[in-house]
Amino acid sequence: MCIPATEPMAQPPCRAETKPMKITGKTRIMFILADAVDHIVGSDVLNRAFADLKLDVAVSPLSIKPGDLVGMLDMIRRIDNIVGFGVTIPHKIAVVELVDELTDAARDIGAVNFVRCDADGRLVGHNIDGEGFLAGLAEHQVEIPGKSVLQAGAGGVGRAIAFALAGAGAGPIHLLNRNMERARQVADAIRERNPQADIHVHADEDDLPDKAFDLVVNATSLGMHEGDAMPVSSSLLRSSSTVAEVIMTPAITPMLAAAGRIGCRTVPGLAMMQPQPLLVARFLALAD
Repeated sequence: MCIPATEPMAQPPCRAETKPMKITGKTRIMFILADAVDHIVGSDVLNRAFADLKLDVAVSPLSIKPGDLVGMLDMIRRIDNIVGFGVTIPHKIAVVELVDELTDAARDIGAVNFVRCDADGRLVGHNIDGEGFLAGLAEHQVEIPGKSVLQAGAGGVGRAIAFALAGAGAGPIHLLNRNMERARQVADAIRERNPQADIHVHADEDDLPDKAFDLVVNATSLGMHEGDAMPVSSSLLRSSSTVAEVIMTPAITPMLAAAGRIGCRTVPGLAMMQPQPLLVARFLALAD
């Protein structure tokens, strides 16, 4: 699958496609629901991957305001050729209460990023963010067991990543989040599932007991827009650290740029998306 370069000079850019996607009445339709879609590149990743897998599925982003989400899902239930949809900022948690069934992963994480539309109109919510994030780290030769982690953000994607890192044996994990109640809920849920998890919550960087971490993760939306503050201070980055993003656009966020300048290993946001198409196809029962 040809993916646009995620780091300067990392690989030649993909050539523009000359053959248009063939969409007919037999094509299954999939959406990615978000509020503002300018940043979304996952639809392109999925379309390319589905084409490589010889699947007759077309994916498009849809910009849906939070107040319209219930109506949108009601409409999706009534459309027979929609096979499913992706969910991203800010709908991942809201969708949990709107689907008919949750997989174990979605239930544990408390957030949904893909939904399957069954033939009877039932909507089944799943979450592969954590699995995709770990797979992306593995592609960059990043080992997890026993590694100390600083993670900024405990929202939908942050919760999934924290669950995945704890399940993979990372520790200690320090969650940095302005909303301490949300961070505590995430930590408590992880400890309930994994009593051995070494996880701590902090509202401010001054509360951190350590200032050096093996892995620094941005699981917030900071860095998506010009002028955003850094999710963590550059003073917390060390050349020995791996710095990982969840933001896909821009490919090089201010945090990744700062990390690159001091020699950190960096993992761009697209890395967690690249393993997901096959996981999605299997969940939607489109592939074995």
